[in-house]
Amino acid sequence: MENNYVVIMAGGVGSRFWPFSRQNFPKQFQDILGTGRSMIQQTVDRFEGICPKENVYVVTNESYYDLIKEHLPFIADHQILLEPARKNTAPCIAYACYKIYADNPDANILVAPSDHVIMNMQEFQRVCKVVLDSAEHTDSLITLGIKPSRPDTGYGYIQAELDGSQGDLFKVKNFTEKPNLEKAEQFLASGDYLWNAGIFIWKAATIISQFEQHLPEVAALFQKVMPYYHTDEEAKYIHEIYPQCPDISIDYGIMEHAESVYVMPSDFGWSDLGTWKSLFELADKDEDTNVLQGDVVTYETKNSIIKTPKERLVIVQGLENYIVAEKDDVLIICQKDQEQRIKEFVKNISETRGDKYN
Repeated sequence: MENNYVVIMAGGVGSRFWPFSRQNFPKQFQDILGTGRSMIQQTVDRFEGICPKENVYVVTNESYYDLIKEHLPFIADHQILLEPARKNTAPCIAYACYKIYADNPDANILVAPSDHVIMNMQEFQRVCKVVLDSAEHTDSLITLGIKPSRPDTGYGYIQAELDGSQGDLFKVKNFTEKPNLEKAEQFLASGDYLWNAGIFIWKAATIISQFEQHLPEVAALFQKVMPYYHTDEEAKYIHEIYPQCPDISIDYGIMEHAESVYVMPSDFGWSDLGTWKSLFELADKDEDTNVLQGDVVTYETKNSIIKTPKERLVIVQGLENYIVAEKDDVLIICQKDQEQRIKEFVKNISETRGDKYN
């Protein structure tokens, strides 16, 4: 277990969950479902027994350092990797994996987002142990695929060769970005597509060789910092190289091009709690199928999400399939089936009102 490491990606803004997830306080630092633990705290909790706490690394934006220390006080400064800019997941993962490799070339690494929901922790931990063991004994890149329960257009998909297994693992045919409904229905019917959970497992040496092969410009930048990881000079050199990194995801940059990529089909009650729709699916509902969070009274209101400050009484009448959300200086009222436009709203507000509401 001493060679197992976990990298938690915690630098995103979560703009699809606006106005509750905003740049100054994104959703990974919030208790969205009322469990008493923030999402990033729950993420760290579920890796207990998978790796030692001193082997948990968090990659986040520089502006979230204080929030990380508040939510994860046991994390030492050298375990917090501060990105000077948002450059998508490939540079984020490269930074963590190169730094871990510099300290332990025999490391096995599991990379996970900070804002997912896992309902069955026991099964999740079983799966993690299986894939970490597989990664240690092969040169494969492994990802977790969730058995789909519906034709969801909000997730990426992984097509697997279900007749070509290595035990619990299946070779990946291809990765597909979020499809339209017709495609999603075809994927579900085919039986060989899985939801992409965005969780990756590999040996440090394996992923570094893949960066060298498929993203050599990124590999060269982080290799330059190799003498300075775990020193006082690390931040200075990261500041120098980060602006030169391309803005590219690990899926586009490496996973879609690498040869030995495997997926483990999994079913541990997973949800990417990234949208109002996903909150609606997971949260408790009243007799009219409303999700009510706050001091809310409803009349003739159905299938809606109403999330408002507890100190304000909110009365809603006559709404069906709506989102009503108030946070600080923003109130949004939006049809539930139009929530994909929230990013558009945020962009427009930013252009016309400045960054105050981001």
